[in-house]
Amino acid sequence: MSTILSNRVQKIKPSATLAVSDKAKQLKAQGVQIISMGSGEPDFDTPVNIQKAASQAIGAGETRYTSVDGTPKLKKAICEKFKRENGLEYSDNEVMVSSGGKQVFYNLCQAILSKGDEVIIPTPYWVSYPDIVILADATPVFIEAGLDQEFKIMSEQLESCINANTKLFVLNSPSNPTGAVYTKSEIESLGAVLERHPQVNVISDDIYEHIRWEDDEFINIAMACPNLKDRTIILNGVSKAYAMTGWRIGYAAGPKDIIKAMKKIQGQSTSNPSSISQAAALEAISGDQSFISMMVKAFERRHNFLVDSLNTIDGIECPQSRGAFYSFPRVQGLIDRLELKDDVEFSTYCLDKISLAVVPGSAFGAPGYVRLSFATSMDNLKLAIERLSNI
Repeated sequence: MSTILSNRVQKIKPSATLAVSDKAKQLKAQGVQIISMGSGEPDFDTPVNIQKAASQAIGAGETRYTSVDGTPKLKKAICEKFKRENGLEYSDNEVMVSSGGKQVFYNLCQAILSKGDEVIIPTPYWVSYPDIVILADATPVFIEAGLDQEFKIMSEQLESCINANTKLFVLNSPSNPTGAVYTKSEIESLGAVLERHPQVNVISDDIYEHIRWEDDEFINIAMACPNLKDRTIILNGVSKAYAMTGWRIGYAAGPKDIIKAMKKIQGQSTSNPSSISQAAALEAISGDQSFISMMVKAFERRHNFLVDSLNTIDGIECPQSRGAFYSFPRVQGLIDRLELKDDVEFSTYCLDKISLAVVPGSAFGAPGYVRLSFATSMDNLKLAIERLSNI
């Protein structure tokens, strides 16, 4: 590799989910009829009221720089959202707006991590967590939670991984890639461990907060464990719940000194998020919320069909998801039957042989699995099952 590249960039790898999506798009451009189940975004259009808010903002000349950490109106709406939906009180200097949830996580890691610090990440994990930690010169530490644990870590595992170097713990519920959701009692159990280790901060990735189909109310660690609120940073955004992935708006809430440091990082990198996208996000958070329930019901129907159908295929074992829009089946039996090397080779096989785009579980730290997004039409899901069944 060229010596012009930094050691930093050579330590990280490209996003596997984006790589799958890009290759699928290339094949589609060549005329190949690809069924894409790799994309992590809703297949619905952004609601009309949100589109109109953006158009009105353009017409009103809201096209200039905003404050680095977001417009006062949007920050106020975010504070109101946390109070209304989560029972959490934040002031305007305890929240900030970024260009997507990924930037929130990046800002946080750059703001609080140093060489020698460790970050505990449950496996399976969202693909970017480890690499963003590495970019901050810190070390990711993984806790495995497989199918037998419903992809959720236990308090004893967390306790055993914490040491004097542990600086941050990552909790993502509902989960990408598994759709697993921690219950209140499970979060409280983890919180009891963290209360014994005051040097450990927590980031609660709530980006799929509204995409759930169980009866239980959503709860995050700041809600379940109030004593941890002063060292918890909440990551959220409008991408998933309002079908606004391309608008690139995420937001954070947490202790004001950490938020101030994150703002400093953002001010020297991207500066403020798009002014038009912020106007759209304001309408999303404050306006009519009926779109969410409609979309979630569609995801639930697709989930039920996909899981039931996958479990009829020899070599596939697929658990139920409780949220997000992913299934995370174990396909090791199918890999073995096809005499393939691993889940990466299986994913390549699916794309090349049956024109089906899936993401290998290895990208999420879970070899032998694949992630299937059911943020696609029921017709596509039926065709995908037909192709997998005929392998």
